[in-house]
Order: sequence, then C-alpha cells, then structure tokens
Amino acid sequence: MGRAFVYVILGGGVAAGYAALEFSKRGVSPGELCIISDEPVAPYERPALSKGYLLPGAPARLPSFHTCVGTHEERLTPKWYKEHGIELVLGTRVKSADVRRKTLLTATGETISYKILIIATGARALRLEEFGVNGSDAENVCYLRNIADANRIVDVMKSCPEGNAVVIGGGYIGMECAASLVINKINVSMVFPEEHCMARLFTPKIASFYEDYYNGKGVKFVKGTVLSSFEFDTDGKVTTVILTDGTRLDANMVVVGIGIRPNTSLFEGQLTLEKGGIKVNGLMQTSNSSVYAVGDVAAFPVKLFGETRRLEHVDSARKSARHAVAAILNPEETGEFDYLPFFYSRIFSLSWQFYGDNTGEVVHYGDLSGTKFGAYWVSKGQLVGSFLEGGSKEEYEAIARATRQKSTVENLAELEEQGLGFALAVSQEQPPETTVSMAGASLVEERPLYAWQAAAGVVVAASVAGFAYWYGRRRKRW
Repeated sequence: MGRAFVYVILGGGVAAGYAALEFSKRGVSPGELCIISDEPVAPYERPALSKGYLLPGAPARLPSFHTCVGTHEERLTPKWYKEHGIELVLGTRVKSADVRRKTLLTATGETISYKILIIATGARALRLEEFGVNGSDAENVCYLRNIADANRIVDVMKSCPEGNAVVIGGGYIGMECAASLVINKINVSMVFPEEHCMARLFTPKIASFYEDYYNGKGVKFVKGTVLSSFEFDTDGKVTTVILTDGTRLDANMVVVGIGIRPNTSLFEGQLTLEKGGIKVNGLMQTSNSSVYAVGDVAAFPVKLFGETRRLEHVDSARKSARHAVAAILNPEETGEFDYLPFFYSRIFSLSWQFYGDNTGEVVHYGDLSGTKFGAYWVSKGQLVGSFLEGGSKEEYEAIARATRQKSTVENLAELEEQGLGFALAVSQEQPPETTVSMAGASLVEERPLYAWQAAAGVVVAASVAGFAYWYGRRRKRW
C-alpha cells in the first residue's frame, strides 16, 4: 500500500505552510504536493503559542493563526489545502526514510514516495531527563513546542489560580512564557545558570533592562544555578523545585524551556550533517540533489558572514522555505539564499528586533529610563549587528539596512554619540528600496548603485552627517 507524489514536505510547522503557499503561487498542479505531519492540525504560526494562545482574555485559537497570517497573507485552513489539491497527511509519524529510493515509511506501514523531498521537521524540545533530572511526565511539568503542549500549560494554569510557577530556562521560551504566566496572575520564578537572561543574544546591559522590567511585574530571577530535582505529592505532582545550590522553590507548575534539538534522526547516515542540523547549499539543497531542508533543521550558508549557520527562528523558517520552493521550481532564476539573521520578541508592552551577528565590540545607545534604546556590534571596522527596543517600522528598517550593508564604523565613540541616528543616516544615503513587511521584519531588495546616484551621495553626505550628529546629541547615553 502506498502513494506517490511529485513533491513531499515532511513536517507540518511554519516552514511547511510557507512552502505550500509558495508552491501554490508558482503553479503546482493539484495532486502533486503532499504534507506529512505528526501533528493533527494544518500548519500554523508557532510563535502564537507563547503569546496569544496563553492569554487569559480572548486567547488565540485555530483557525485564526494558521500560516500564513504571520506575514499578512492568506490563512491556509484545511479547506484551502483541499481547494488547491494539496494532500494533508496529518497525525502521521514517519518512522524511516530512504533517500536513495525516495521513499518514506509511516508508522502505520504506508509507503509514500516522492521525486523531490523538503525536510521541514523542525526541532524538539530538550527534556529534563537528558540532563539527568526526572519528572517530565508529572502532570504539572510543561514544555512548549506544539498546540498539545500549549493546551497543557493552559489547563495547568487554570488548575492553580494565583499559584506559583517555576520557569526553567532564561531564553526565548522562558522569557515569553514567564510574561504570559504573569498576565494570568501566576507568581513566577525564573531559574537559569547564566549571569543574565537571554545570554546567547543580550549583553549584560540589555538584559538588565528586561530583568528590571520583569522584576517590576513580580518575576523573581534565580541565576547561576540549575535544577537538581523535584519533590512530589501523593498524586505525582511537583510541589517543590530543588536547585543545585540548595534553594527550594514552591511550585504549583513548572515550565521547562532549556533549548531544542533538530529532528535529523531519519536522515543520519544518509545526508551530510553540520552544526547539529542538515547541511544545505545556498539553494537549500542537501547532499542529495532530490532532497532540500528548511527551517530549524537546516544548516545553511549565511552569505553576509561567509559561514554556515543553523538558525532557530520563525523568520528564517518562512524565508528558507520560500527560497527552497523557488529553487525547485525555477532553478535558473533563483540565486543563493541571502539571509540577514533576524530575531524579535514582543513581551508585555515591549518589542525588540535584532539583525545580524552579536560578535565584536558592542556600543550601546539610548536611555534606559525610557523605552527606546539599542546597541550596535562592530567587527573589523564594520557594523555586523544591530538591536533596537521600542523602534518604529522605519527605524527597524534602518538598522536592518545598515547591518546588511555592513556599514563602515570609524570611531566607536562617535557611533555611541550618534546612536540610532547612525542607522537612519545610512538609510538616507541609499536610494529608495522595495521592502516587504514580514511580521516586523523587512526583506530589502538591494539595487545597484549607479554613477549619478554615487555623485548625488557625495552632495548629500555633509547634510546626512549633520543629521546623524544632531539626532545622536538628542539621545542620552547609557
């Protein structure tokens, strides 16, 4: 028993939905495309799970956040897939893959064959047992990776109104879940081993702002230590969280966000792996020419920095999926994926965006007593990373453009003085560009610089520099 398709997408997350839309836009014929997912629902915007889904009033629920509403495009409901002749094979686990024979074997024994495979298997949440701690199966211990996980958090929150929650981990999931728990009037303690929250991205100064803000919301931070064990009641629920430094925290619920691991096991020994994921080229093509990989599972070349990276963010998933489909259907017209790393978060009334790389020397700017501040990262005299809290659409686009251009920085003190004005000035130097809004991000189509534009740039350079200096003088320094 089996079925055959021209194109198969393995995985039903964000990348799968955006790939399906791109296939449709490029004229895939009915019956050619199939999506296989172990989740029982059509692809959806996963960021909603740590935000709107957990809110106490008018929470987000499907079908409201099926892909591709995250970029203000069509909402791909099950009806949409049916109308476009795209087969959804949901609630189905693939237990083995044979890339040489181009077949997938499901847990029910069905063989699904393909001509082209897109791996969009994403990643799974790391569990406590992988760090030597038991207790993940307790009723009030929660993870967050899919809708079933989100429903469990909602149910546990409802079971302990105004109770105590311990969040294990100080990264994305930890910070966003902590905010949602506070909004639900749950008392929150966050535990992580690093010196400050979001340690992979934030500088100590940036982290200090968010930690102070969370403190003001009642969140307690327990840093420099990790979970050792739990104490349980007679029903098997966690009642106490015990840390390695001896600290004991009362708990009605525990939320664990300690990282993820790419789902590569089906292809180990068949495809080349790198950076923990499946290695692809600039067309998102793996070491097997009939297989592509996108999203969290793909390790792809970041042209801007000349190295292979695996990025764990929805923006990368969306754009890499679209690029893979373009490369499959229109290979002669598709160049290499030229992605500017982008991360963002919206928590409470705060909203930040980051572009590029957080390496090199850091220059902070802005006023921590207000709501707008940021940072630049400079390496070898070039801007390689930019962060901004509380920016406008135009300001976020400006820092993205300045980072993509790897703008020259001659003096760090002057950069600090100019602050956001530096990016705005660089933005003004460039000719008008086409931008596409992507859930707060901008995909900037770079255009060639013609001779007359270069001459005009010389004429306006002095006024631009003056603007940057004036803007920077208006801002207080940290």
